[in-house]
Parts: sequence; structure tokens; C-alpha cells
Amino acid sequence: MNLLILVVDDEPDVEALFRQQFRRDIRSGRFALDFATSAPSVLSMVESADDSALILLLSDINMPGMTRLELLPRVKALRPDLPVIMITAYGDAETRRLAREGGAEDVYAKPIDFTALKAEIDRRIAARGVSA
Repeated sequence: MNLLILVVDDEPDVEALFRQQFRRDIRSGRFALDFATSAPSVLSMVESADDSALILLLSDINMPGMTRLELLPRVKALRPDLPVIMITAYGDAETRRLAREGGAEDVYAKPIDFTALKAEIDRRIAARGVSA
């Protein structure tokens, strides 16, 4: 099974950063990363992705075209069981509360702790019965 993680961020360097951090996993085929820079494009990707392959959505909270946490309920309406981790430069308690109330499983502050994120991804892959 080809596992997929979607990353949503309007910053141009995010894709290169994630590809660098997960290069071994991508190269080995352990999972694939796909990227969107806008809410409409990620909604289309979520809707068309294979349910069994899509294991996680990582999304910046602030992006053009949608304010703060508007994307989260729309994603959850399409895929209620899709785990979502929101990423923000503003890790304040109110932002975390709103994200969790909207259905996010967690909120990561920028700069992203890639060690923690890798451990989170490893847990999700292991839960699907796929070895590391």
C-alpha cells in the first residue's frame, strides 16, 4: 500500500524542507508526500485521495484564501476520520483550543520539531501494520 501524507502551507520553502527531512522515507517508498499551497487545492486532493492511503494531513493554520481554522471543518466534512495536525507560528492557548475544537489531533508550533513529527508518523504507520 502506498501511504500518503498531505502537507498544506503557502510558504515556498516548506516543500523542500519536508522533502529533505523525509528523504529516506520517500526514497524507500515508505510513504509519499504531496503538497498544496491553498485551501481549494488541498480540499480537492483530500476528496480525490484513496481513503486507505491517506494517513495524515499537516496544515498551516494561516494561508491565503481561508482564514485561521476554516479549512479544518471542511476537511473533516469530507473525511471525518482523517487525522489532522495543524501547524502555526502562533502556538498560543487560544489557537490550540480552536484547532482541537475543530477536530485537529494536535497543533505543532513553528519551527517544526521534526523529531516529534517523525515519531508521530512512525506511530501512524505502525498502527496500519506497516513495518518501519
